[in-house]
Amino acid sequence: MTPGHLAVTLGVLAALALAALVFAVATGSTEVSLQESLVALAGGGEALSRTLILELRLPRALAAFATGGLLAVAGALMQVLLRNPLADPYVLGLSGGAAVGALLAMLAGLGSALISGSAFAGALTATLLVFGLAHGTGSWTPSRLLLTGVVVASGWGAVITLILSLSPARQLPGMLYWLMGDLAHARAPGAALGLLALVCLLVVPLGRSLNVLARGGLQAAALGVAVRRLEWLIYLLASLVTAVAVTTAGSIGFVGLVVPHMLRLVLGNDQRLILPACALAGGTLLVLADTLARTIIAPEQLPVGVITALLGVPTFLYLLHRSR
Repeated sequence: MTPGHLAVTLGVLAALALAALVFAVATGSTEVSLQESLVALAGGGEALSRTLILELRLPRALAAFATGGLLAVAGALMQVLLRNPLADPYVLGLSGGAAVGALLAMLAGLGSALISGSAFAGALTATLLVFGLAHGTGSWTPSRLLLTGVVVASGWGAVITLILSLSPARQLPGMLYWLMGDLAHARAPGAALGLLALVCLLVVPLGRSLNVLARGGLQAAALGVAVRRLEWLIYLLASLVTAVAVTTAGSIGFVGLVVPHMLRLVLGNDQRLILPACALAGGTLLVLADTLARTIIAPEQLPVGVITALLGVPTFLYLLHRSR
């Protein structure tokens, strides 16, 4: 991979992401032309248009971009760690663990920072649980990993059902909608965007080591890679970005499965390119999915998790068929 190839590829993806963001802020139940949207983004135009664009649609679009990018990067990291294209924060139960931690913190009346911390603890617990059970005393296989992840995710689902059953009735509608993936109340995307940029800056220099790790732990250790340290770093990063994504937008599935797979078909398997490309493409996908979710039956809105599931389930079944 040459620097020129990297720059051109990421430049194209960045342009597509920018176009998706502009399209998102210009689209909705209230008609705003593309020209009016651009003027409002520049700080001009009518007060009503500026309020609609800058205070409602733009923060939501940026939150969708950050959430999609975080989930795609988490999926790519998990696939490297477990050497399995079926690995995904949602399928393997990370999103479920993060959701349990966040719901418990919400019921306890904790602040947003402690909710994120609880979600991180839940996601890390899920990661270690799936990895430990799938690995056992030997090495894991794709079927063992998939089965373990499905069982752990089902367990988290049972815990979530228990929490909802014991929750006050006034909180149930909001909690249920949030669990299906909801960006309607995402108004402060700064932390998620900052984390996405920080994670990309951190993992891109590790791209060469991740490429070696993807071939196997023994080969990586033989070539001088600190395998255990790198694995723990991936555990922590995947858990952290999943937790922030879940606290921002709820439990959204399959973004971490679809985006890395599609990019590998087009760009190859060099993690130095795949990981930043996942951040851009994952964000673009969720921005477009959220735009569709809030406009397809406007003025009513669908949970964005419904749209991503409709995209992800066929992709998951296709990958499962190929992995036979």
